[in-house]
Amino acid sequence: MPDDFLWLEDVLGDRALDWVRERNAATTAELTGGERFTELYDGIRAVLDADDRIPMIAWHGERVYNLWKDGTHKRGLWRRTTLESYKRETPAWETVLDLDALAEAEGENWVWQGATYLRSGPLAGEHRCLVALSRGGADASVVREFDLDTLEFVKDGFTLPEAKSSVSWIDADSVFVGTDTGPDSMTSSGYPRQVRAWRRGTQVADAPVVFAGSPDDVSVRATADPSVPFRRAIVRQATDFFNARRYLLIGDDLTELDVPEDAGVDIHREWLLIRVRTDWQAGGATHPAGTLLITPLDAYLAGDRDLTVLFTPDPHTSLSYAEWTREGLILVLLADVRSRLELLSYVDGSWQRSVLGSELGQTDVWHTNKDTDEQYLLLSSGFTLPPTLRHGVLGDPAGPSILKQGPSYFPADGIETRQFFATSADGTQIPYFVVGRPDTGPAPTLLSGYGGFEVSRVPSYNSIVGRGWLARGGTYVVANIRGGGEYGPAWHRAALRDKRPRAYEDFAAVAADLVDRSITTRPQLGAEGGSNGGLLMGVMLTRYPELFGALVCAVPLLDMRRYHLLLAGASWIAEYGDPDNPDDWAYLSLFSPYQNVSADIPYPPTLITTSTRDDRVHPGHARKMVALLRSHGKNVTYYENIEGGHGGAADNTQMAFKWALAFEFLWRTLAPSP
Repeated sequence: MPDDFLWLEDVLGDRALDWVRERNAATTAELTGGERFTELYDGIRAVLDADDRIPMIAWHGERVYNLWKDGTHKRGLWRRTTLESYKRETPAWETVLDLDALAEAEGENWVWQGATYLRSGPLAGEHRCLVALSRGGADASVVREFDLDTLEFVKDGFTLPEAKSSVSWIDADSVFVGTDTGPDSMTSSGYPRQVRAWRRGTQVADAPVVFAGSPDDVSVRATADPSVPFRRAIVRQATDFFNARRYLLIGDDLTELDVPEDAGVDIHREWLLIRVRTDWQAGGATHPAGTLLITPLDAYLAGDRDLTVLFTPDPHTSLSYAEWTREGLILVLLADVRSRLELLSYVDGSWQRSVLGSELGQTDVWHTNKDTDEQYLLLSSGFTLPPTLRHGVLGDPAGPSILKQGPSYFPADGIETRQFFATSADGTQIPYFVVGRPDTGPAPTLLSGYGGFEVSRVPSYNSIVGRGWLARGGTYVVANIRGGGEYGPAWHRAALRDKRPRAYEDFAAVAADLVDRSITTRPQLGAEGGSNGGLLMGVMLTRYPELFGALVCAVPLLDMRRYHLLLAGASWIAEYGDPDNPDDWAYLSLFSPYQNVSADIPYPPTLITTSTRDDRVHPGHARKMVALLRSHGKNVTYYENIEGGHGGAADNTQMAFKWALAFEFLWRTLAPSP
């Protein structure tokens, strides 16, 4: 069928932007004039800019680094100190780079995208890095070499123009680089197809190609491995979002690793770590999906398949991820979506472990000092438990100690966290967390979900939701639906491609269960999600509209007929399917929100938001859906941030405005004033 709103895919076209400005003006006029919006915005902005937040750090060399944003430093202050200084109430910070001053001096809307440090050789640690800066928060970034001694950009140093590049230091005078160097250098997904070894003082387009993938690959990148005293690199050829071929590059010798293409693979020092995503037979044993295996790399390359099992999943427990220290490993496990950490040290020829249970709350590994020693940082929090940063040393029987504790940004008295299970359409039990006051009866409730790409939704402290929703008497719910990683790879595969509707049935089951338990009522139930979660909201709108009183849909995929043609969409075919394949379109067409809008079905009020600078999920998805819904007279509100990238906001001001809009919309709709 013809697409009457295809013109809205012209991101910077005059007609499209005029339409965006008109919709933004209407939304701003409707939602931002009242006292409650001002309170919401000021409250959210206050916690985002608060001086007493924990300054999150990462080790590099002998010091720890932090990017700090507040009301004065809108774009960020990149700074550093020593760990001993950081332990004090008021650390002595040294400014490395002032992003606001840089943006003003260069007339650019720079947004920090990170730094890649030189980690081997005489200039390793804190001498050189490659800084990535994006315009307005897009994924594409400019890369510039920075001197950590002089605190200046290196004149005539390594510099790349705006692109979705990948870089990794080889040594002080050469890097692996994948970037846009002209025809055939990028994949159909918009990521590098080639890896070059770029020598200082030469043109990147003249650098020799180390490896080239197929145009239909998602991406190709090479990463130099600094954990060994000789030159070694890993080349990763991502054939789709979940499968990749890996190659070991030593000098000029390139050897493909004989590992499952869908496995997670990590090489550190003398070890090869393999996380199995589908059942795998090796060395006379069958290793079930979700198993973590380890073996000496040299023995594996020589053909030995006698692998050591570090973790085996069970029906309730999965491996979320593993992090290296220099000599050991930290495993982060989820037991019915609650974290447990296992600390592994290699002692006398075997891996010995100790366990950190759930007494710390939901805990993640924030950072390790894997280049140097056994230090690690843990970040713990919960829905009502403010974050705590702990420091530990692997092998220390005393365990981790508290470095910093964050304050509470909303009153949590009387607010409890409970876990329930809803029964989905096929009988599967779907866990979900309910955060609120259990004795107040049905309350305005905000249900959140994602359900894709093996991403787990776990309890965490969200001061924005706390200020804007919980503190005002609302109930907050997180649904752990299939498609995520809460129960390992099988939980993800259960909603992959043609099985995608299982995720939507799960979310609908949780929505119905909330009403059945009298936690809320249908008119009081709202839902929100972004990106793949925005697709989830689109499906709730078009297939389950009777379950909700309001929906908030952010940076969404909605036109599944064309998603693979827009920006990075082709990289997600392994998750959703290929619309150009008739067999795949047969099931995609049944839930693609844009193709399933009906003039005859009443829909709940809906707020859809996106970003002009989102170069991952095309803003055309949101624009076209709004235009189509409006053409049928539906109650839909729209806001498009001009900056922000896929996160929807480039700074704290924009973040606070976006969330205040959403909460104002929800409170008006789910709890209207009498």
